Amino acid sequence: SASAAGSAAPEAAEAVRAAEAVAAVPARQGRTMTDVPFERRSTVRVGIVGLGNRGDSMIDLFLAVPGVRVVAVCDPVREKTVKAAAKVTAAGQPAPAVYAKGEDDYVNLCRRGDIDFVYVATPWETHFPMARAAMLNGKHVGVECPIAMRLDELWQLVDLSERTRRHCMQLENCCYGKNEMRVLRMAHAGLFGELLHGAGAYNHDLRQLMFDPDYYEGPWRRLWHTRLRGDLYPNHGFGPVANYMDLNRGDRAVSITSVGTPALGLAAYRKEHMPPGDPSWKESYIGADRTISLVQTARGRVIRLEHDVSSPHPYSRINSLGGTRGVFEDYPERIYLEPTNTNHQWDDFTKYAGWDHWLWKEHANPPGGHGGMDYIMVFRLMQCMRLGLVPDFDVYDAAVWTAPVPLSHLSIKAKGAPLPIPDFTRGAWKKARSGMDSEKPAA
Repeated sequence: SASAAGSAAPEAAEAVRAAEAVAAVPARQGRTMTDVPFERRSTVRVGIVGLGNRGDSMIDLFLAVPGVRVVAVCDPVREKTVKAAAKVTAAGQPAPAVYAKGEDDYVNLCRRGDIDFVYVATPWETHFPMARAAMLNGKHVGVECPIAMRLDELWQLVDLSERTRRHCMQLENCCYGKNEMRVLRMAHAGLFGELLHGAGAYNHDLRQLMFDPDYYEGPWRRLWHTRLRGDLYPNHGFGPVANYMDLNRGDRAVSITSVGTPALGLAAYRKEHMPPGDPSWKESYIGADRTISLVQTARGRVIRLEHDVSSPHPYSRINSLGGTRGVFEDYPERIYLEPTNTNHQWDDFTKYAGWDHWLWKEHANPPGGHGGMDYIMVFRLMQCMRLGLVPDFDVYDAAVWTAPVPLSHLSIKAKGAPLPIPDFTRGAWKKARSGMDSEKPAA
């Protein structure tokens, strides 16, 4: 109705203004971090902040990579630091320094003079202050997804990285998936023709885990569904497609438009499973059960992003790429490329195993979770640090892959209005440069 549209108009206009204000490119405070190599070092000394499910599993992978020492561990829950320290000594390394004195003890870890790299695996709202503290104390930093929750924080991380000359990276493990790296190499070799469209998602039914009092440390993840309407976790889907299309390396994401369904799933699950009097009954969920976003690039390509952790759905990151010569779709993996395929029938992707990235040829059966992509990511990052190479991705990638978190929320509030995605590179995206599709180093 006209009256409903009228009442929605001020909120929509305000959302558009908020996005446009942040899209304005502020003056650069330092120098670009594109193509900046790490300093070469024989051993990478690592500090780990956050020892919950993710940090506890990742410490095993840092310890499994040659030339890496875990120097310090931090978590406000002392028992977790004790368990982590025991893993370090069991691996034959000296006992790490332990930081477990409250929520802010990570600052003391970052101040140490014997750490090269800080790894952050904590609740989302703490990612920005921790990345900031690491860089201000002269450390390179890698952060689990998403790297920050607000647009102004993304700009601050870009500026800090440029000012401090420290790399700030979104540790997007899905970029290192076997299929993702194969598709990346095939795309860059021209097998898909001119790239037209891609899609990525985080469709993962987390209802049971989000209401499990023991899985996450407190209800932090569920509480984000009471604060933001949009795509809370775009990175796993967006990162790989951004790599296929060389975003920030010859193309860039320029705008996003998002729509969302009603928020029904978490309340329905709570009604069915949570006892009366559980603290979750005080929560009001506003996060759309499914968010669908369309990102347009400077070269006119389209990327579809989806997020759904609140309704029944088998796990899928979609992971699709299409061009003038064919298309790949994952979950399940299948491909259709001319001139090989002309019969309107999907083909077997295993036929293209010869296109596997050298990292997967070198580590055919990597240890650790998520099918080995976590280990490949840690191995490659530590290799870049030891050999003094340019990292596979940088702060500009982190900012772009995370920008849909605040922008999808604003676009949904603005009734799907397209909103600008800031040019965090300040024009450097126009220059083609290498990224994930790396050469195997000679050393």
